[in-house]
Amino acid sequence: MTSTRHLRVHRCVGLRPGPKLLVTGAVHGNETAGTRGIERMLAAIDRGEIDIVRGCVTFVPVCNPLAYVGGRRFGDRNLNRRLQPTATPQDNEDRIANALWPLLAEHEVLLDLHSFRSPGRAFAMRGPADNRGTLEPFAQAAAEAALAAHVGVDRVVDGWMDVYARGVARRRAAALTPGSVHEDPSYGVGTTEAMRALGGYGITLECGQHEDPAGPEVAYRAIHQTLALLGLAEIPLAPPPAAIECLSLVDVTDRHDAADVFARPWTSFDPLAAGELIARRADGSELRAPAPGYIVFPDVSALPGHEWFYYARSSPRAL
Repeated sequence: MTSTRHLRVHRCVGLRPGPKLLVTGAVHGNETAGTRGIERMLAAIDRGEIDIVRGCVTFVPVCNPLAYVGGRRFGDRNLNRRLQPTATPQDNEDRIANALWPLLAEHEVLLDLHSFRSPGRAFAMRGPADNRGTLEPFAQAAAEAALAAHVGVDRVVDGWMDVYARGVARRRAAALTPGSVHEDPSYGVGTTEAMRALGGYGITLECGQHEDPAGPEVAYRAIHQTLALLGLAEIPLAPPPAAIECLSLVDVTDRHDAADVFARPWTSFDPLAAGELIARRADGSELRAPAPGYIVFPDVSALPGHEWFYYARSSPRAL
């Protein structure tokens, strides 16, 4: 039985030096592909089929027990937003963040396993190019690209923090949700953003639709590949897919009114033609694609003042 009052952490330490990897599942409680993939890997390690010979790998199968036990996305709020330690925790996710932050700080690489609501194929999300900016300074883009290329998916998306900050600026200007945490750029910080802020690197792997029976296999294969890539286990490393589609998030559109509606039932990465109708506002105004691209994370249940959908285009950043 899963306790909602502690995190269960499994760690294997090799007897030779090497990287320190953290693998996380169920940051959102209804996203269980990662949990099942981690459980399968732990069983393989226990049977001696995979041996951790270098470095260290730490598994957290269920990062949000309260949400996991309830079969829902979060306990009190989204754990993958505003993930930072606090001396005055106010809710379930604050307390989890206080426990996860030291774990992130102890490691150099993060593989964070998720899934998504609508149908679609698995994809990875990576961070920015190397930069010395103030939003998300980074110096390990090459290592992160290698990880994204080898986890077994053929679509990789970037641009999260830039687009989230743009959405924050727009909310502040419009004063749609005065005083909301959604007006704070730090609300865009989740597991991988925290890992980069702590000097490491990592990717978010979206293993497919929540109930897709192939999801746990996607998660397991990604863990297996990451152990091979980092040299933590002496196992074969499969080559990357022959062709990997790289996309960049370009903009985010918030829902303003509960009567705002999509033009049709969208699925993440549905292609958009220039000028194609995406949605209509409650006042009758139309939202159309500014250029050929893709709709990403369309959320029919978004609350007013929250992200409704993202728009993406092909990325100039090849892996």
